[in-house]
Amino acid sequence: MDGLTFLGRIMQQHPIPVVICSTLAEKGSDVALAALEKGATTIITKPRLGTREFFEEARIRICDAVKAAAQARPAWPRLAPMAAPPKLTADAILPRSGSEALIRTTEKVVAVGASTGGTEALRELLEALPLDAPGIVVVQHMPEVFTARFAERLDTTCRIGVKEAASGDSVLRGQALIAPGNRHLLLKRSGARYFVEVRDGPLVSRHRPSVDVLFRSAARYAGANAVGVIMTGMGDDGAKGLLEMKQAGAFTIAQDEASCVVFGMPAEAIKLHAADRVLPLGQIASEIVSRCAAPLTAPRAIRS
Repeated sequence: MDGLTFLGRIMQQHPIPVVICSTLAEKGSDVALAALEKGATTIITKPRLGTREFFEEARIRICDAVKAAAQARPAWPRLAPMAAPPKLTADAILPRSGSEALIRTTEKVVAVGASTGGTEALRELLEALPLDAPGIVVVQHMPEVFTARFAERLDTTCRIGVKEAASGDSVLRGQALIAPGNRHLLLKRSGARYFVEVRDGPLVSRHRPSVDVLFRSAARYAGANAVGVIMTGMGDDGAKGLLEMKQAGAFTIAQDEASCVVFGMPAEAIKLHAADRVLPLGQIASEIVSRCAAPLTAPRAIRS
């Protein structure tokens, strides 16, 4: 039988976390998307011939994918953490700035970050949003090329429009922009217009795209006009960035443990007191709509 049939048989008879390592992901095919829908934990691409740096990044991604799959089964005992190379922070892409974030704009903007289990969580979140939802920018840890097909599929099932982000795209009401695989996504602002920048760079928090990079840019250029959402995923990418958003006046949300496939990224954000609310997946869309419908107010005081 082929791999997809085998995956279906496993999930029916003896469900276990499954990592797909295949050229299917590289092609961004419907078969790879179907694997996620059938229960695969995550998908990674087979390493290709390349530079030493490329193989080092591939090693990090494969190891992280396997460890994420292990954590997706809460009944398994936790093992001692493995030694890991140093992680770069968002400073590698967007250095810290002492300048104040721009406080008032004509629109709210929502920044969302997810990893392991995020494809289905994002589908549920985006499908629940109304046509006039605020503009949304998303980082989902995914292989290169795969994100374009993922965005196309979401576009057919959601009331809002969904597309893979390209540099210069405006952030518009009723539309979500998904970060391209293997590229960082930054929110920018020109006057009253939000737009995105797609940028190369090193792995940040062991990922490219990195949620921390997106969240820092949202803190800097949107400030109190932003809503930050951190969802299911292994590791801590996005936790510090969500705290920066909160300190800039944004309203912040973390997905709760019960509805996460892996309660890693949200848990780390909660530990840092970066989340204003901790919500089940099914309540996040309505909270976003409620918060973005509220009139603009003066920036909140930074809370410790």
